[in-house]
Amino acid sequence: MLYFHHFVYPLSVFVIFSLLSSVASSNDASASSIYEVLKLHGLPMGLLPKGVKNFSLDNSGKFEVHLDQACNAKFENELHYDMNVSGTLRYGRIDELSGISAQDLFLWFPVIEIRVDIPSSGLIYFNVGVVSKQFSLSSFETPRDCLAVSVPDLQSGRQIVETVSKIRFKNLRYELDQYDIARTAL
Repeated sequence: MLYFHHFVYPLSVFVIFSLLSSVASSNDASASSIYEVLKLHGLPMGLLPKGVKNFSLDNSGKFEVHLDQACNAKFENELHYDMNVSGTLRYGRIDELSGISAQDLFLWFPVIEIRVDIPSSGLIYFNVGVVSKQFSLSSFETPRDCLAVSVPDLQSGRQIVETVSKIRFKNLRYELDQYDIARTAL
């Protein structure tokens, strides 16, 4: 009888967890559009533009979206979408994001993370590496029209931003090194 209890209990726990994980993954798999997937992950559907027809999502949350062409959509700021957008979905956030850039002061910054507060504060945050920008969550409730653009216009802005970021990082390292030298001398 003791053997039966040691065998059945772990088996029942395994079966329950297997069922729960299959239900959770079937929710993502049953979503017919990337917009529904975003909603299931606590994110607004308007993070991606209208017209996304092809997307993939794996069990770890990694996704890829394919657009017919690179395009821009206007929100509080303008967003640029490459033909391929990818990242990792978590509840309330997208990490490891590539393929989306945000315009600020006539420069384009690659967005590397998007997140919302849980519970909602009504804000959404775009991390562009150098700074984090916050916007009204309501601006992203519905997918926007996206106008085709040429990519070379954006590349020069990205190169400027990457160069400025590298220079700022090097200056910060230099200042920290100088501080350490001064502190050691005292």
